Amino acid sequence: MFIKIIVIAMLLLIFASLFSALVFLFKDKGHGERMAQALTWRIGLSMTLFLLLMAGFYFGIIPPQGLALLR
Repeated sequence: MFIKIIVIAMLLLIFASLFSALVFLFKDKGHGERMAQALTWRIGLSMTLFLLLMAGFYFGIIPPQGLALLR
């Protein structure tokens, strides 16, 4: 349950960073650095989430159930 909360929180942070980049695009009219920084944060958060998911799978925190439940 704890891992689900972390994943949802990370996804919300990624979405917020993407939305803030959109806001900065319109405010700065493409001439500021804030949009690039927001997109850099989004990439960093996405990579962190991916690495956390891979580590959780490797250490057994996330069980490898996948398609086995559908059989």
